[in-house]
Amino acid sequence: MKQKFDVTGMTCAACSAHVEKAVCKVAGVDQVNVNLLGNSMVVEYNEETTDAGQIIHAVEEAGYGAALPESRKQAAAQPRQVNVMEEEAAGMKRRFLTSLIFLVPLFYIAMGHMMGWPLPAFFHDPGNVFVVAFLQFLLTLPIMYINDKYYRVGFKTLWHRSPNMDSLIALGSAAAVVYGIAALFQIAWGLGHGDQARVDQWSMDLYFESAGMILTLITLGKWLETRSKGKTSQAITRLMDLAPKTAAVLRDGIEVEIPVEEVAVGDLIVVRPGGRIPVDGVVTDGSSSVDESALTGESLPVEKFPGDKVAAASINKNGFFTFRATRVGEDTTLAQMIRLVEEASASKAPIAKLADKVAGVFVPAVIAIALVTAVVWLIVTGGDVTRALTAGVAVLVISCPCALGLATPVAIMVGTGKGAENGILIKSAEALETLHSIRTVVMDKTGTLTQGKPSVTHCLPAEGVTEEELLCVAASLEKPSEHPLAEAILNEAEERNIPLAPIGDFEAVSGRGVRGTLHGASVLAGNRAMLEEAGISLGSLGDKGEALARDGKTPLYFAEDGKMLGVVAVADTPKPTSAEAVRQFQALGIDVVMLTGDNQRTAQAVGRALGVTQVIAEVLPQDKERVVAQLQADGKRVAMIGDGINDAPALARADVGMAIGAGTDVAMESADVVLMKSDLLDAVTAVRLSKKVIRNIKENLFWAFIYNIIGIPLAAGVWFPITGWQLSPMFGAAAMSLSSVCVVSNALRLKFFRPSHEEKTEAQIETQKGTSTMTKTMTINGMMCAHCQAHVEKALNAIDGVTAVVDLAAKTATVTLACDVADDVLKNAVTEAGYEVVSIQ
Repeated sequence: MKQKFDVTGMTCAACSAHVEKAVCKVAGVDQVNVNLLGNSMVVEYNEETTDAGQIIHAVEEAGYGAALPESRKQAAAQPRQVNVMEEEAAGMKRRFLTSLIFLVPLFYIAMGHMMGWPLPAFFHDPGNVFVVAFLQFLLTLPIMYINDKYYRVGFKTLWHRSPNMDSLIALGSAAAVVYGIAALFQIAWGLGHGDQARVDQWSMDLYFESAGMILTLITLGKWLETRSKGKTSQAITRLMDLAPKTAAVLRDGIEVEIPVEEVAVGDLIVVRPGGRIPVDGVVTDGSSSVDESALTGESLPVEKFPGDKVAAASINKNGFFTFRATRVGEDTTLAQMIRLVEEASASKAPIAKLADKVAGVFVPAVIAIALVTAVVWLIVTGGDVTRALTAGVAVLVISCPCALGLATPVAIMVGTGKGAENGILIKSAEALETLHSIRTVVMDKTGTLTQGKPSVTHCLPAEGVTEEELLCVAASLEKPSEHPLAEAILNEAEERNIPLAPIGDFEAVSGRGVRGTLHGASVLAGNRAMLEEAGISLGSLGDKGEALARDGKTPLYFAEDGKMLGVVAVADTPKPTSAEAVRQFQALGIDVVMLTGDNQRTAQAVGRALGVTQVIAEVLPQDKERVVAQLQADGKRVAMIGDGINDAPALARADVGMAIGAGTDVAMESADVVLMKSDLLDAVTAVRLSKKVIRNIKENLFWAFIYNIIGIPLAAGVWFPITGWQLSPMFGAAAMSLSSVCVVSNALRLKFFRPSHEEKTEAQIETQKGTSTMTKTMTINGMMCAHCQAHVEKALNAIDGVTAVVDLAAKTATVTLACDVADDVLKNAVTEAGYEVVSIQ
């Protein structure tokens, strides 16, 4: 069983290492993943051997707290969990500012005479030495009280033999205060016995200001670090904010507003313009355009009609509709996205293992180094306690296990969050890391590289026959047919508003085509063999049909009363972005392999059109996994992209499996990455994001290790014989605070990551701004195939000063104007070509 727990009391990587170690010792526990950023852990354990109670007890015995998380329904009645980080940062800010109120006078009194700052005569009077020293002690006590958490947690974990960063701070500042108290006794002794030399010596060795400065600077660093860490979880926060709190449900025909947690499967829900969809479902009545950008990253609204699916958190733009709930609560698309992002953020990448091992022994090692440092300084200086204490405390407070512990998880959290923002759901840190080293991408053809459904690509009428006449006969004859290609022809005729005629004596000829009578004339539709058997001369249309077949299309021949009417070509066309995705993968040095069950000729034609050089055709569904395994056996790290149930074994076998979001639940369950937009360019983006994240992690680990490698010897005084430098504990505390802040800030740079195709689009827009041309976007209805696309482009490009590029998938035309052309001129050109202009922007 896999169970998530909330963990309290963790402050650094040493804490998470101790918690993980304690839980791993529980019998029946198979795997533990502790998330320092999220204050949580995920445990896989055998329910027959252990239970949640024993795991919680193990955490408590280690000196920390643990509890089962609230359900979403319970959490809905409470303030959002995400606010915990904000509240923690606000508390640290208050602690820092309050500490600062006492630190300023403390530092001024202690260091003013050394800095040459003006001080009242009272502080210079040798008779007031004890009063001034005791005043410093009194100013230090509130700072210690305000920051007592370091002592409570630090000494508690030390008692449990699992010291953490708080233990280092507590030991360092407490040692300075104890030394200061000892100095107070020495001053009092000297004043009582007339030993002025003793008084002068110890009045200069008070360490109260160091203790106060250490505590205040550490708190400042923790505040800045917590603020930065809060920003890393903004992706999850935004996802949670998308969910509406209430839903308008129809109960006995009456509209009732209820909390979204109470919506049940089967409920009818009303959605008004501008409202957010509360749960997943299927439209039953009405229609609208729905903005799904929050879930898929796709900016264009999607038209929804009865029978279409809608997802929670989508925004209803302008229509009014009713839908039936099919997924509620934890089962909605949004809830699954949140869960996947949380789990990915909590998981550990293999690259983090070294840092975790170091963090587990880091604090005990630092305490040992500090003790050895102090002893060596005592021996070398002939018993100079001041220098020994300075070096020992500096070692304790400069050491930073936090930077090591944060190096990986902050980058993983920001990276997975950034992926979710762009419609890329990465299920684990391991998948995110593996992606950067992928060298081969295997893609299924149907539904992945192509649209997954046939459409008309060419309509070639015989001489004296119009396209409309050909399509009228073709659609009328194919309507009674149940062949998959018939639907493509019917859709094309419907888009062009071509009326159909009744067919008589309909007959389907197996493996050949169909025949019937239309207005008393005999009509045939089928492959080349059927028409040749009927003795019909194909003429030049036969050659054109063969050329279409070589390009991977299926030519359907039509004849009436023994004469050719024309050829209609049907094909599963590539998605608009497939060719660009293949090109970008190849630019990254990644081999692209197309895998398909189609025949070799069709597969090769699609491969040529998309630029794929390695095509493996006629592969049975059960053999796809074997092909992936063979590529891995050849030493290649393989990613598999697919969408169907038959792709699931291959997705599971691949080093990284990527499922198309529009595919089956089985495929998405088997995959490591889900592409919500069903756009292959997002697969390229996922690889680029992985490379950025891993580079960021390596930078973080480098600086975290280098900081400690340089800082600890410097604090210990290793370089003192050469440079004469001995680091003050105050500077050590400041450096320690900044190291964590720097690591988190570096990870936050990933928030500026943008998909390369978006950057290219913006660059094109900027280029256009710098010239005298103007660009307009026309939204056009009625385009269904490449033939329509060519018609619209031809009509627009015929206008002087106009260069048009039509996007068939988006139903838009991007028009570049070299001179001023009125919108009416553009609209009329498209309308005369037989299509409808919806808008011009």
